[in-house]
Formats: sequence, structure tokens, C-alpha cells
Amino acid sequence: MATLKHIGPGSAFKVGLVTYAILGLILGIIMACVSMVAGSLAGMAGGQAGAARAFGFGMGFGAIIIFPILYGIIGGIFAALGAVIYNLVAGWVGGLEVDIS
Repeated sequence: MATLKHIGPGSAFKVGLVTYAILGLILGIIMACVSMVAGSLAGMAGGQAGAARAFGFGMGFGAIIIFPILYGIIGGIFAALGAVIYNLVAGWVGGLEVDIS
């Protein structure tokens, strides 16, 4: 058994950043699809059809760009914070035992 006594916060930040950016991209694509469908349905109501379609397209396109950036940054920060907290606790109780084969 190996004991994990320290996690580098910088390393945890990079892993969290990439992991949550991928998750944000997936959720951004889903949000984009939902926004575009909602925009096209609102456009069928008449009146402000052009504005509703533009709103749906803008929200959809924006979600694909904004979600990965926000999720990545927030995920990286919380992963680094989790690594710092783990390092403090591992110093008190001795770390996490891991069986590596």
C-alpha cells in the first residue's frame, strides 16, 4: 500500500480546469440546443419573431463559449482549494492509503 500524503494545488487546478471545462462544453451545447428551440418556438408566436429568434441564437452561441470558461475556472479553483484542504487534513491523520498495482 502506498500513502498519498500531498497533492499539488497547481496540479489539481489544471486537472479541475480541464475536467470542468469539458463538462461546461457539454452543458453549453445542451443549453444552446434548448435556447435555439425555445427561440424558434417563441418566433412562431408572431409579433417579435425576429427578436425572439435572435435571442435564442445569441443565448445558444453564448452558452457554448461562456459555460466552458466559467466552469473551467470555477472547477480549477475548487480543485486547488480541495487539494490545500486535503494536504492540511493529511498532515493531521497521515494521508490516504492507496493500493497501486
